[in-house]
Amino acid sequence: MTRRRAGRGGEVLRFTFDGTPYEGYRGDTLAAALLANGVRKVATSVTLGRPRGIFGAWTEEPNAVVQIERPFPEPMVQATTIPLYEGLAATGLAGRGRLSPEPDPARYDATHAHCDVLVVGAGPAGLTAALAAARTGARVILADDRFQPGGSLPDTAQTVEGRPGADWARDVAAELATLPDVRVLFGTSVVGYYDHNYLVAVERRGEDAVTRERVWRIRARRVVLATGAHERPIAFGGNDLPGVMLASAARAYVNRYGVLPGRRAVVFTTGDSAYDAARDLADAGVEIAEIADAREGRLVTGVVGGPDDAGVRAVLVGGRAVEADLLLVSGGWNPVIHLFSQSGGEPRYDEALAAFVPAGRFPQAVEVVGSARGVFTLAGCLADGEAAGSGSPLPARPLPDVSGSTPASHPLPDLSRFPLPSHPLPDVSAEHLWLVPADDYSGHFVDLQRDVTVADLQRATEAGLRSAEHVKRYTTAGTAHDQGKTSGTLTSAVVAGMLGVGVAALGTTTFRAPYVPVSFATLAGRDRGALHDPVRVTATHDWHVSHGALFENVGQWKRPWYYPRPGEDMEAAVLRECRAVRQATGAMDASTLGKIDVQGPDSAELLDRLYTNMMSTLKVGAIRYGVMCRPDGMVFDDGTVIRLAPDRFLVTTTTGNAAAVLDWMEEWLQTEWPGLRVHCTSVTEQWATVALAGPGSRDVLAGLAPDLAVDTESFPFMTWRDTEVAGIGARVCRISFSGELAYEINVSWWHGPALWEAIQATGAVTPYGTETMHVLRAEKGYPIVGQDTDGTVTPADLGMDWIVSKKKPDFIGKRSFARPDTTRPDRRHLVGLLPEDPGTLIPEGTQLVAFDRLPEPPVPMLGHVTSSYRSAALGRTFALALVSGGRDRIGERLYAPVGDRLIPVTVTHHVLYDPEGARRDG
Repeated sequence: MTRRRAGRGGEVLRFTFDGTPYEGYRGDTLAAALLANGVRKVATSVTLGRPRGIFGAWTEEPNAVVQIERPFPEPMVQATTIPLYEGLAATGLAGRGRLSPEPDPARYDATHAHCDVLVVGAGPAGLTAALAAARTGARVILADDRFQPGGSLPDTAQTVEGRPGADWARDVAAELATLPDVRVLFGTSVVGYYDHNYLVAVERRGEDAVTRERVWRIRARRVVLATGAHERPIAFGGNDLPGVMLASAARAYVNRYGVLPGRRAVVFTTGDSAYDAARDLADAGVEIAEIADAREGRLVTGVVGGPDDAGVRAVLVGGRAVEADLLLVSGGWNPVIHLFSQSGGEPRYDEALAAFVPAGRFPQAVEVVGSARGVFTLAGCLADGEAAGSGSPLPARPLPDVSGSTPASHPLPDLSRFPLPSHPLPDVSAEHLWLVPADDYSGHFVDLQRDVTVADLQRATEAGLRSAEHVKRYTTAGTAHDQGKTSGTLTSAVVAGMLGVGVAALGTTTFRAPYVPVSFATLAGRDRGALHDPVRVTATHDWHVSHGALFENVGQWKRPWYYPRPGEDMEAAVLRECRAVRQATGAMDASTLGKIDVQGPDSAELLDRLYTNMMSTLKVGAIRYGVMCRPDGMVFDDGTVIRLAPDRFLVTTTTGNAAAVLDWMEEWLQTEWPGLRVHCTSVTEQWATVALAGPGSRDVLAGLAPDLAVDTESFPFMTWRDTEVAGIGARVCRISFSGELAYEINVSWWHGPALWEAIQATGAVTPYGTETMHVLRAEKGYPIVGQDTDGTVTPADLGMDWIVSKKKPDFIGKRSFARPDTTRPDRRHLVGLLPEDPGTLIPEGTQLVAFDRLPEPPVPMLGHVTSSYRSAALGRTFALALVSGGRDRIGERLYAPVGDRLIPVTVTHHVLYDPEGARRDG
């Protein structure tokens, strides 16, 4: 069934909705095309599962939220704002959408712009403001979320300067487009207003454009908000059924799109503007069955729905059933003050308008004009825009006139049965109707998208809630994608009535950005994928790839995980690599370790303040392991400090924390200790590092570096030497993270591949990856920050109280170590675990309990497994864990619930291999 006015058409576009093919015309929205095809139900409510139809005509729409299926899936989009295009496929929603598992192929971008005057809204007030400002020579940006100018003018029969309003608006927009310092942005929603007149807008460029959407970041000297007003509903029984629609929306579908939203209508209004809508619908061929004007005591008390979710079948007016398939509602108008409020402006409740308007305080260089400040006459909007654009004072706001139109320029249909009431300014106390009284308010909806009823608001107030913000959170009213455009003031007014206070006293909720929903893809722009989170590879990455390495993502780095040989799974490969390091020699690419060059006369003082142990006593040529803590005493990072000169150090960090540690240093230097003469520079990618480990590593290094004395006396543990390795200038550090005799060889990044290949060319070295490194360090009880710590662990919890200096007067975290909480005996300590069955591998993250049979929940947990591996050196599985009072439980049996089993484990010291360190010291 097609509902089109004669003569309305154009290019035919084919689309599908819920799998059914339809046709519409270019210029339609999806909502208009659905109405034209007789589709009444377009969605299902999120909580109650009730059928929902099209309620509004633009961004105020709370019901018609759909899923775009083609050309690319996009959830939760208002059908009223989707331009119809060929091949569009959409489905109705039950309140929840779904994301595509595939990456979005569209392109999104962003740009910056500056202007003297930003005008938001291209209705009568905005167009005249932009034109007046441009004629003063100002740089002007005019932004409007619709794709054509005029605001509500194309929805009405209003005239300007003797011409149809829509034609006048097109002419003004065309003139603006020719001016050199004016930029006109249609299809552009200004979604946020921030400090210093910084505003963010989103331009929708269409499916055929190179860029689908663009973010505009605008800095304006002055802002003019001509954002208009939203018509608001009234709460009555069944006011959510398909066929119940705002009067202004029905008028828009008839005049803008040539679509008849129904055949026979009842109009329910509290003001004059709905009469204009009734005239326009009657002129288009819709039969007006009844006008229920609340000012005359005629109220709609309910709606009778049809079968199969067909929507309105009859309207109850004062208990009398009036046959109709359309109910137009007009409860008044709410100025759109969202951006004004975001700018820091305060709203004020206007009793005459029964709406919130901008108060007198304007914290930024902004003016609000036209309907957005409560001026509801066309002449008043034009005058407002002219004054604001030229910089003149705004005229005094006239008394409210909610008729919303000037006399039409063509004959109107006979509506003599429904004469305009003789009281255009109703008595406020009697005629501002928010809800129709009833015994049961469970069908009186105030927020259609969230399924919030008057009964829900009653429950909130009965629970003791007295704040609009609290009621909002209790009921979720105003939290949906429409952000309370139709529900906000209605909710406040109903709650105020329940509490027996004025709407002004209760106030409204906070208007937050964004004004309309913005997709994450748009916000990300080109800052996604590799451009957002770049893949970083080491200098020897190509060698690892060519030799079959599998990779682990560590931070942004691709680190070789393990090197499987033919027929090997991960377990077999890792056990082979572990045996090679423990029995012979292995090499690992350690280039990803964070490296920070710290220089300056006060470098030693800075490091003393950052680390828990003393660094200023470190001799040039020596290395010291250190731990950084946050002010609460919890471990933040660990690594080594290498003293290169009296005023220069090289600090190493964990791979994933390198950027965070540099930020940490700079934060303290810039905000707390600006007097320290220190400079910190990341040199992570300036050095390629190879960890050479195992009992044979000394011989391998001796062969590659004949000028380096590698005996223990000449090159002791935790020292460094400059030399040549394989003919390449290198810095060699005697450091071990495996517990074996080991060296870290550092060369220029450019020479990393040559060094690695020279080491492999010896034929005595097995490459090993991060998984093997994890096993080796765990056997030695070396913790990894972020895996064996979780932000609640102190050095003492890790068995490292020796690293907390007793001599230094102060360092970050020092005072926190004196708190009783950090010395509690039941704190979780790092311990080892040995499963009773040496072949059982306990999953990491498994909780630990003291019971051999689980009691009824809740079950107290003693801790959890942080690391778990199969060890070639130990010949069994083992784990590390954080356990409450763990050091006092050594030898105790605990249990690890895994699936339906309780796996017995024995608590042991966290150092399980070579506790004396004899192998490391070589």
